[in-house]
Amino acid sequence: MMPHVGTCAKDIPVESQMLLLEARQESALDPENGDDAHDDAFYILFLPVLDGQFRSSLQGNQSNELELCVESGDPAVQTTQALQAVLINAGENPFELINESVKALEKQKGTFVHRERKKIPGIVDWFGWCTWDAFYTDVNPEGIHQGLQSLEEGGTPARFLLIDDGWQQTFNEFTKKDGAFGEEIHFATRLIDIKENKKFRKCIGEETDELVDGLHDVVKHVKETYGVKYVYVWHALAGYWGGVLPSAPKMRKYKATIKHPVQSPGNVANQRDVAMDSQEKYGVGIIDPSKIGEFYNDLHRYLASAGIDGVKVDVQNLIETLGDGFGGRVAITQKYQEALEDSVATNFPENACISFRRRQRL
Repeated sequence: MMPHVGTCAKDIPVESQMLLLEARQESALDPENGDDAHDDAFYILFLPVLDGQFRSSLQGNQSNELELCVESGDPAVQTTQALQAVLINAGENPFELINESVKALEKQKGTFVHRERKKIPGIVDWFGWCTWDAFYTDVNPEGIHQGLQSLEEGGTPARFLLIDDGWQQTFNEFTKKDGAFGEEIHFATRLIDIKENKKFRKCIGEETDELVDGLHDVVKHVKETYGVKYVYVWHALAGYWGGVLPSAPKMRKYKATIKHPVQSPGNVANQRDVAMDSQEKYGVGIIDPSKIGEFYNDLHRYLASAGIDGVKVDVQNLIETLGDGFGGRVAITQKYQEALEDSVATNFPENACISFRRRQRL
């Protein structure tokens, strides 16, 4: 979703997650300057929230009416009423209104913490570098060395390093057929092991004689050589874009199955996403919710042992499309998010998790 501005109900896009209305009282023109008074505005906030096993969103219709859409994502989970699906509040200052409304929800729901009370990770105080734009999935130890060296030589040394997508062991069982193209096939790739791939094992940089044997050595090298204080790595909420490969020996214990995402009408009514469309076509290796805590702990424990300080968790919007058979989108997302937060708190001491591609659900 993108921010949108309109003047009537039919201008409100489907899948709207927040609606802020500006209202003014009609007044006579100022006889001296011919302008309307501008100090009489007040604001009304509509904030869709979770209601039990259901999520909600706002949308306008062609009759110029505001609609509240409530859905579970599982045909077996139904209801005839939604009594707490949207918060409505009003005030004179829109910024204070939003802030105070979220605080009210925090107190009422008890399922999240307002940002003012969250522990801020140490990375926010340092200049950082993410490998994605430089390498995409071709990231490797030598490239990381060159990138950090160039930043140092340029007078802007990085103290926070994020090793993005491209470090994991993955497998893609599909080929370019039936009109598929490379990017589409990429999002069907699945995780086969929690450890780093061969690019990060027994690699010798062209400009150094140091042997790099595994992620631990890479982290040790960048911290000692370039003064990097924090190193994070990327992973998807489901393990990888296409989840995990159920038949992979190292993944079998997590009881994964191939499921095909089901996008809500609100999702497909907006701009199509090649990643989601690919996952819908080729399926996702989804870990059984009862085993997802074990998976995260195995992964994060290994990363912490290699000197990794935190994680960037991507593709979080995927899980809620896999609720069919798991009690709905709210139930499965809650299990994954709670398991993720517990594992991060256990294995990384500084609340060291960057959320990405996440739909805010209060």
